[in-house]
Amino acid sequence: MDAKVFATIAATGFSVAFFHAAIPTHWLPFVLTARVQKWTKSKTLLITTLAGLGHVLFTAALGFLVAWCGIVLSDKIGGWFPWIAGGALLAFGLCYVIQQLRGKSHGPSHGHEAQFAEHDHAHHDHDGCNHSEEAMQPPPRKSDWAAIVSLLALLTFSPCEGFLPVYVSGVRYGWSGFFLLTLILSVATVAGMIVFTWLTLAGMEKLKLEFLEKYECGILGGLLCLLGLLVIFLEH
Repeated sequence: MDAKVFATIAATGFSVAFFHAAIPTHWLPFVLTARVQKWTKSKTLLITTLAGLGHVLFTAALGFLVAWCGIVLSDKIGGWFPWIAGGALLAFGLCYVIQQLRGKSHGPSHGHEAQFAEHDHAHHDHDGCNHSEEAMQPPPRKSDWAAIVSLLALLTFSPCEGFLPVYVSGVRYGWSGFFLLTLILSVATVAGMIVFTWLTLAGMEKLKLEFLEKYECGILGGLLCLLGLLVIFLEH
């Protein structure tokens, strides 16, 4: 294993996973649900952690299929694999960049976030003094079980697709590379979700992270393009 190249792949993978976890879809629903359900900080962070682990496991399951196919392909085509893998990474990266330039949102959970945000906006509106008694009523609470299952499903079945190309770059390092990258994905994703959930719960609600969501495609695309060039020029 080329330690320097793998360290660069690992650092890129950590950046991809952490930036992905920092967008509001990965922590805002937990904060808003905690307000409505009146959860404690510790309970909210525990649920956030569980959802993050589900998010990671589903992504890792898809990554396993990517790694397995890549390892089989690598054994057959040998020296051509870095060019194919690097080209695939560049293609993924360019797709993200083009998506950014077209101004399209990224991520399958934005509808859920908008719904939570709408409830939060209504909740803050109720702080005014000129609303009717009916309007002053808070959003209805769900049972804790229904709220928790909704949050777990929200992230578990929306994998970090931006990390899947990173698995491609680690194929040359076999299953040891796969497990190390999965560990990096786990740490970066769960840590990012916990950090930003905790910061918001702690009162840092003015923390401006909208630019991460707005430019997520461009950031991920740039990282994947750099990783593709790394694979082509350092591993062929």
